[in-house]
Amino acid sequence: MENKKRFYITTPIYYPSDKLHIGHTYCTVATDAMARYKRLQGYDVLFLTGTDEHGQKIEDKAKEAGVSPKEFVDRIVEGPQGVKDLWKLMNISNDRFIRTTDDYHVAAIQKIFKKMYENGDIYKGKYVGKYCKPCESFWTESQLVDGKCPDCGREVQDAEEEAYFFRLSKYADRVQHLLEDTDFLEPRSRVNEMVNNFIKPGLEDLCVSRTSFTWGVPVDFDPGHVVYVWVDALFNYTTALGFLNDKYDDYKKFWPADVHFVGKEIVRFHSIIWPAMLMSMDMPLPKKVFGHGWLLLDGGKMSKSKGNVVDPYLLAQRFGVDALRFFLLRTFPFGSDGNFSNEALINTINVDLANDLGNLLSRTVSMVGKYFGGTLPEAQTEDAGKDAELVELISNLRARYEEQMERYAFQNALSEIFKVIDRANKYIDENTPWVLAKDMEANGPRLARVMYNLLEALRVCAVLLTPFIPQSAAEVLRQIGACEACQTWESAGVYGSLRKDVTVQRGENLFPRIDMDKELAALEEIAAQAKKAALPALEVEPQLEEKVDFDTFCKSDFRAVKVKACENVKKSEKLLKFTLDDGTDTDRQILSGIAKWYKPEELVGKTLMAIVNLPPRKMMGQESNGMLISAVHTEHGEEKLNLLILDDKIPAGAKMC
Repeated sequence: MENKKRFYITTPIYYPSDKLHIGHTYCTVATDAMARYKRLQGYDVLFLTGTDEHGQKIEDKAKEAGVSPKEFVDRIVEGPQGVKDLWKLMNISNDRFIRTTDDYHVAAIQKIFKKMYENGDIYKGKYVGKYCKPCESFWTESQLVDGKCPDCGREVQDAEEEAYFFRLSKYADRVQHLLEDTDFLEPRSRVNEMVNNFIKPGLEDLCVSRTSFTWGVPVDFDPGHVVYVWVDALFNYTTALGFLNDKYDDYKKFWPADVHFVGKEIVRFHSIIWPAMLMSMDMPLPKKVFGHGWLLLDGGKMSKSKGNVVDPYLLAQRFGVDALRFFLLRTFPFGSDGNFSNEALINTINVDLANDLGNLLSRTVSMVGKYFGGTLPEAQTEDAGKDAELVELISNLRARYEEQMERYAFQNALSEIFKVIDRANKYIDENTPWVLAKDMEANGPRLARVMYNLLEALRVCAVLLTPFIPQSAAEVLRQIGACEACQTWESAGVYGSLRKDVTVQRGENLFPRIDMDKELAALEEIAAQAKKAALPALEVEPQLEEKVDFDTFCKSDFRAVKVKACENVKKSEKLLKFTLDDGTDTDRQILSGIAKWYKPEELVGKTLMAIVNLPPRKMMGQESNGMLISAVHTEHGEEKLNLLILDDKIPAGAKMC
């Protein structure tokens, strides 16, 4: 083991979203394929993934859910259909899983923060600027796009608080050199984006602590401050190896990382902030950061907030884990964005897996069984004219595949494999085994060689498909009778490794063909049911049976009113006091028992509907002149109330009819 070459690969540690989608799966499946490929080559691999569990948005979401932040993240990471469940489902072979709430990581981050502070690279100041809570990102006014976060396009909030800053500007020249003059960051298009958008305009020092919330790694030498989540998250790549902790002892063995796979939305953190902090710590830099693209749905990034999440559990259940893994890496160039659709998924399964690979396996094993009783004879006859092209493709496949894998061009590596599979299917039609089988005495040795070449094509392709579809590739190798020695990286580079008298074992159809129309209809129905199930469980009060005549109804005077002021009524937990413009030039006062559902400051400036001709009534010693109109319902057993809020264009005093 100690003499093996080493390879350390990471995914980003994921924010533990309470709704995982196929975009979360994409990067991790790619990382898994790379890790399995390197293991196949004989490397000693460490593959790290995990969860990024600190920050303001976690604290806020936990509060909304009525649980502590730790309970919130525990449920999502460890619970049913949580992060760990998804990786298990997708057959992810990570060697280590880190949670940023792990005690050893927290203690190491405190030491790292203090060391950068003692080095003079962290200093105390005051942050005034813009903050995107979903991205946990700080922005200057000039970096915003249409006043919104340039990464996610959502609203930012003003932030002003005492904070510590990292001297990011100190490392601007060194980071620019790293990006422009080395291959540290790929694809190259990401380099231009980082340098032109962030470094050349002037790299500002980075706010690296927060005081406006508490859910984070405490700054141990200054109570009240917590470490900025991206300092906490980025150093996971080293703490998970044992850096500044006693949990593991792999830092010297595996650091620096060979490659960080990250989504393009976090390339800035990994290619600018991360190397700068490592420079501050006088630590080696990772060899490469590779920023892959997004999976897009209807032209936009998948996002729970946009309601366009695609459920990986559902897709894996209906189509199979290997089929889903294959689709993700076969269909989309890893460095670019890709448009996801169920049609594309089903088409890829039908064409590549069912028609091409599945059909080749089924036909070949069936013919060996039919013509030779399942075991090929050693006596075989070559035909250089008919065999040469296929044999050459098989013999050179590993080299072509390796060239693409080393560039993280998974789509191209799979294309090389399917060139051989396509050629093998064509080879069957060219050599017409069913014709040869009509005269086994004369043609038996030739037919045996045709079958052997097909089995060798399947063997080499299956070995090289192992990183992508591990379970299915193993089943291909089992059905064609490949011995253990025929399943190695070395054997994949040598034509003829399979025994001449190999025995096949027919199995189930690996990839049944899918009825496109039927499946799409089923998926649409499932989506509709899920959307319906996601709606709040409402209980509406039954309608009154007593009828009100029209003339009586018309006596009620409904008017639009503008909220000029709103405040809590002293000594009352229920009442809010409204000062309203009802269009009469005299302020109207209405008291309403809605303090449970609204804060006074939320309602100032709103246009509401009120009945204004009710007789005055006393409430808590104050007069109320009218009633505000609202809707009341029960949701999950809890009473809810919503005021009827009108369009602000409607003037005060307008009669509602």
